[in-house]
Amino acid sequence: MRWSSAVSDAPSTEDAVEQACSQVAEGLDGRSADLVFLFVSSHHAPGYYSIPELVAGHFGDAPMVGCSGVGVIGGGHEVENRPGLAVTAAHLPGVAVTPFGARQDDLPTPDEPPEAWRDLVGAEQGEHPAIVLLPDPFTFRSDALLAGLDFAFPDSVKIGGLASGGDRPGANALFMSGSVRRSGTVGAALTGNVEIDTVVTQGCRPIGRPVVVTRCDQNVIQQLGDETPLEVLQGLYEAADADEQKLIRQSLQLGMVMDPLSDTFAAGEFLVRNVIGADEEDGSLAVGEQVREGQVVQFHVRDPEAASEDIRAELERYRESGRDEPPASAMLFSCLARGRHLFGVPDHDTGVFQSTVAEVPLTGFFARATAVSPPALTPAGRRSCTASQARSQSSGRRASPRTTRLVAPGRSLRGQTTPLHLSRLTAVARHT
Repeated sequence: MRWSSAVSDAPSTEDAVEQACSQVAEGLDGRSADLVFLFVSSHHAPGYYSIPELVAGHFGDAPMVGCSGVGVIGGGHEVENRPGLAVTAAHLPGVAVTPFGARQDDLPTPDEPPEAWRDLVGAEQGEHPAIVLLPDPFTFRSDALLAGLDFAFPDSVKIGGLASGGDRPGANALFMSGSVRRSGTVGAALTGNVEIDTVVTQGCRPIGRPVVVTRCDQNVIQQLGDETPLEVLQGLYEAADADEQKLIRQSLQLGMVMDPLSDTFAAGEFLVRNVIGADEEDGSLAVGEQVREGQVVQFHVRDPEAASEDIRAELERYRESGRDEPPASAMLFSCLARGRHLFGVPDHDTGVFQSTVAEVPLTGFFARATAVSPPALTPAGRRSCTASQARSQSSGRRASPRTTRLVAPGRSLRGQTTPLHLSRLTAVARHT
């Protein structure tokens, strides 16, 4: 097994593909590519449709999946606020790679059997593939996809990030082998001599106290206890000092307890999602996840110190978890609120990974949100960063490890001014 990753910030799409693919091919050292991941910043939007053919010129008909993003990660470097094109390729003996794509209407209904979901991703009966997902957030319900895949593959890891290169339906690009899609999802199912370990970090800390959702509609919270969400939030804001108020304005998140049987509300029990809008007329708040009445939630904020400490602690825990070898490669699906915007320096998260776990080929992108479902965990377990490790199933011994990646949720609100007027930034959004 061999992985290789590179990134180019060349403004020309053709030059960027040439630079990144040539470096990756050199890293494979003559081995053929069995899988290619591709992440492209929106600066290359005029050249989206030319990219698959350009990449195929270097790697032939190797399965390829990828998407557009605000920023991209390749060769262990984070490229933000400028053109970026990241390519990772892998030589994977003993691994079957099946790329797949779907639109919302292609998803099986809740009444259909697991076989329908296996057909969707091209898996055979009895297989437990590791699944990488890259959905478009404006045209595809990734929560429905994850729920179906959990139903069909309860013992499989599902990982990925929501494309972030566009801000409306049809603006993102999803790459699957020789095609470019503008809606739905693409992904890859990996079976055979490969395993993926998930390591999730959020980097948020709670503010206020846990409260119960008493009225909601899909992803819009209308009442928390006896108050509207904006009344609760306004109380937190008025009681905060100037530094805390700035964090509320710039990096507000909502933590949601996903396990209905849980009676503890420690930081690790929350699935953290971004606040995406508010309505000052009725006080409701929209978040990037479906909400249910009776669910316990708590507001969170992201700050550099908490984020840095959290990712380092989770990766140290992963490193000390008894694995014989480091991973062979890593993928990072980072939150839009992280990167230089949060830490003030480039390559913060990639640098922490390389110094804490291993210097391995590392790729990914800044995602609008993440899709993560480690196996054998309750829904509350969907809150991580991701690492992966491979085993040789034929011998029972560990083979060279696989992909490791970090996952952090969502998008934060920015640019607000005191007093807190969330509705001036964005209207209430609902999942369709």
